[in-house]
Amino acid sequence: MMRIMLTGGAGFVAPHLTAALRAALGDFAFLPTAQTTARIAGIGAVQALDVTDATAVDQLVGAFRPTHFIHLAGISALSAAAVDPNLAWEINVLGTLNCARSVLKHAPGASFVFASSSQVYGNRPGPGGLFHETDLLEPTSEYGATKAAADLALGMLAMQGLRSVRLRLFNHTGPGQAETFVVPDFAAQIARIERGAQAPVIKVGNLEAKRDFLDVRDVAEAYVATVRRSDALPSGAVLNICSGRPVSVGALLLQLLALAHVKIAVEIDPARWRENDIPVLGGDNARARALLDWTARRDIAATLADILDAQRELASAASSVTPGGEP
Repeated sequence: MMRIMLTGGAGFVAPHLTAALRAALGDFAFLPTAQTTARIAGIGAVQALDVTDATAVDQLVGAFRPTHFIHLAGISALSAAAVDPNLAWEINVLGTLNCARSVLKHAPGASFVFASSSQVYGNRPGPGGLFHETDLLEPTSEYGATKAAADLALGMLAMQGLRSVRLRLFNHTGPGQAETFVVPDFAAQIARIERGAQAPVIKVGNLEAKRDFLDVRDVAEAYVATVRRSDALPSGAVLNICSGRPVSVGALLLQLLALAHVKIAVEIDPARWRENDIPVLGGDNARARALLDWTARRDIAATLADILDAQRELASAASSVTPGGEP
C-alpha cells in the first residue's frame, strides 16, 4: 500500500490534491501535516509539523516511512517573502532540506515530490518565448531565489540517491486561494462591490504582465500523475507544470468584469506594482505531457467563474456578521 506524507496541509493546494489522490488511488496510508494540529475541510485530521525543526521532521518521517513524500509547505507569496526574507529562506530552503534528508535517511526508496516554481527562471525565456526545464535559473525575487536554491539542492541530493521530482509550477488559481494572489484579489473586490461594501472601483496593479495560469485542480492531477508514475520517472526529474499559453492579467480582469452584476471602473494603484516584475512567464509543458501523460484540461473562463462565486459566498457571509462578531 502507498504511504503518502504531505506537508503544507493547511495551504491552498492541499484540499484539492487530497481529493484528487483519494479519487485516483483508492486505499493508501495518508499523513497530512501542517504547522499546527487541526481538522481541515476536505482533508480531515492534520498532524502538526514545523519543517524547520529538523528533529521533529526526522522523528515523523522515521515513524511513518512514506513511499511518497509531497512537499508543499513553504512561503508561497512573493509579497510575503519580500516582507520577511529570512523566514522565506528558512522555510523554503532549510525546511525543504530537512524533509529531503529525512526521507533519504529513513525511506530511501521513497519518491520526494517538490513544489518548485516558475519564478526560478527569471525573465529571459528561451526560443519561442517559453521557459524550458533546461533554461538557466535566474530568479528576480526573494521568493524565486529561495525556490531556486531548494530546487538545486534537491538536484544535488538526487545525485546522492534521493528519488526527487521537481514540479516547476506556473501560476495556479482556483476557489480557496488567498486574496494575496491576483485573481482572487480581483474577484473579492468585485464581490464586495456587488454587495455595496466597496465603492464601484476595482484597484489593480500591472495589467500588462502575462502569466501561464492553471486551474488548481489541473495542478492536483499533475501531482497524482507524478505519484502514479514515480517508479518510471528519472531521479532528479524536472517538469514544467503549465498550459503553455500565457495570458495577460488584464485579459483575466476583463473576463471577471464581464461576470460582474454591476458596472465597475478600474483604477491603477501604484502600491500594487512590484519591482522587477517579470513581463512574460510562460512554460513549455512537452516533458510533462510525455512523462506524466498530463495536460491542463480546464478552461480558465470556468475557473474564473468558480473563483468569483466562491468570493461572493465569502462576501455574503461577511455581510451577515454584525460589527460585534455575532451572526
